[in-house]
Amino acid sequence: MKFKDDRPIYVQIQEDLCRQIITGKLKPSQKIPSVRNLATHLMVNVNTIQKALKQMTTSGLLITKRGEGNFVTNDKKLLEKIKKDIIKSEQSKFVHNMKALGVSRIQLNLILTEHLK
Repeated sequence: MKFKDDRPIYVQIQEDLCRQIITGKLKPSQKIPSVRNLATHLMVNVNTIQKALKQMTTSGLLITKRGEGNFVTNDKKLLEKIKKDIIKSEQSKFVHNMKALGVSRIQLNLILTEHLK
């Protein structure tokens, strides 16, 4: 994973794990790699991983089982809500960037229609 300078690393780790969950790479009830394994794999401090996972646990996306590790929630409603939130966020960023480039609503529709062909 390549980190960008515009956002904290723990946030980027959260986003990556969340995308893996939403896309099905990490399945509901699946155990995620340990904190140490993630830290080693991503070449970051263990505390950074812990901060990312704590946020995800607080949101309900991950469930911690003492002595066993962290697992993806199997709450389908929560997973669907998070997916919708991500889609809405990405859509807002895209539209904002297009407006900043001076793309009109009509042009945007044409661009999307052409892209989706």
